[in-house]
Amino acid sequence: MKVYYCDHFTYPLPPGHRFPVAKYTLLRERVARELGERCEMVVPEAATEEQLRLVHDPCYLEKVFCGTLSIKEVRRIGLPWSPELVERCRRSVGSTLGACRAALEDGLAVSLTGGTHHAFADRGEGFCVFNDCAVAARVLQGEARALGSRGLRFVIVDCDAHQGNGTAAIMAGDPTVYTFSMHGAKNFPFHKEQSDLDVELPDGADDAMYLDLLDAALDRVLPAARADLAIYLAGADAFAGDSLGRLGVTKAGLSARDRLVFERCRERGLPVAVVMGGGYARRLEDTVDIQFATVATALSYSVL
Repeated sequence: MKVYYCDHFTYPLPPGHRFPVAKYTLLRERVARELGERCEMVVPEAATEEQLRLVHDPCYLEKVFCGTLSIKEVRRIGLPWSPELVERCRRSVGSTLGACRAALEDGLAVSLTGGTHHAFADRGEGFCVFNDCAVAARVLQGEARALGSRGLRFVIVDCDAHQGNGTAAIMAGDPTVYTFSMHGAKNFPFHKEQSDLDVELPDGADDAMYLDLLDAALDRVLPAARADLAIYLAGADAFAGDSLGRLGVTKAGLSARDRLVFERCRERGLPVAVVMGGGYARRLEDTVDIQFATVATALSYSVL
């Protein structure tokens, strides 16, 4: 199974910044150490400006590339601008694109980053600069059309604790990309967009509620999407110990969630590209544990 990573393209953050950038390196090191013999670790190419323009407004891209975002725009993103941040975000998009290509060939692939679902066409927010899933879908659709195909259909199964508002807005009205988001009703973003299906959870939702609602939602989502590829945002922030998630799901519950998604997709012969999404556990090790378990579960399904 191909596993894409780009954590070594690091970027500066001020001391005490709440974004846990170290989790990516810890996750990649653990995957390489414990699963490396069964995984092909791949460094992605950076997404090109042409690829990013398939989703993002040219004026926004120019401000990101040139470092001319306003103070308000930078504050909305929540990460200080730097050339290193731009390179990392381009690599993160490339990582998701690579995982999608590999999943179409092999059935399953993983990106150890990505899930930047709060980025809109004309702005970033919530630690998200570019919308990796939207760009990957548009690039692959364009490539398929260029080869004379009818095109590709996608389903985005977003199990981050926060709504994929940017993705929902970008894909609104597009029948070729079905957006499904299961998230906290009262959590960020406080203004929600309209996905094809939104499942809103109360604060503290536990394993039983979470898994029952996901099970019922997948019964609706996968037949309706009629997709050629699923992009699964396996957010770790639904964990009860997450500082930003406000939900009450255990590690065992999140592992059951992963198995449910993979099993349902396998039943339909649907390839899956996995991206990590959010994770802000009070103990960094808990986020790494959860995301490592997702990779290990994906690997187990890739060889079935």
